[in-house]
Parts: sequence; structure tokens; C-alpha cells
Amino acid sequence: MIIDNTSENIAYKLEQLAELYRQGYASEIMLKTLHKLFMYETETCGSQLSQLRNDLSDFEKRYDMSSEMFYRRFQEGKTDDRMDFVEWASLVQMASRLEKQLKLLKSRQN
Repeated sequence: MIIDNTSENIAYKLEQLAELYRQGYASEIMLKTLHKLFMYETETCGSQLSQLRNDLSDFEKRYDMSSEMFYRRFQEGKTDDRMDFVEWASLVQMASRLEKQLKLLKSRQN
């Protein structure tokens, strides 16, 4: 059996589940599974974000500058292109994405 894991197919299946729920066809198994899935994703994102924040803290101490200040300067082209700065900028972007994901996951969690 070939499983279609494209984002379009996954989104379609999630829409199908949402419609089943709206129509009152949600089973207890489906509800428990969704709850566990959200809890798992929340914990995973939180753990990854914690590690990224530790890594960012190391850069901040090394260069005596906050990540926010560094990233603003990086985007304005006011830093050189040393590998540390490219890595630091990537970590800032990754942390920002994880913060958004975590906020979304926690926004209506019960």
C-alpha cells in the first residue's frame, strides 16, 4: 500500500476529520488521539525551543549582544558573513517559527 504523505493530502484528511466532528461523528478514540497528538506536538516544540534558547544564549554571551539586536543588525547587513553569524541567524529564525507553532498549539488547548 502506498501512502500519500503530501501536505495537500494530509490537509484534506484533517479537513475530513473536522467535518466528521462538526457533524457529530467523532468517536472517543478520535478525540483522545487528537488530544494526545496536540500534547505530544506541544511538548516536542517546547523541548526544541528550550534547546534553541540555550544555543542562542551561548551566542549572546560569546558576542555580548541579544539575539534580537543581532538579528536586526544581520538583516540590515551590518554584520559580516562569518559562519557563526549565519548559524546564529538560522537559530533565531528556527526559534521564531517554534514560538509561533507553540502559540498556535496552546491557543485553544483544553
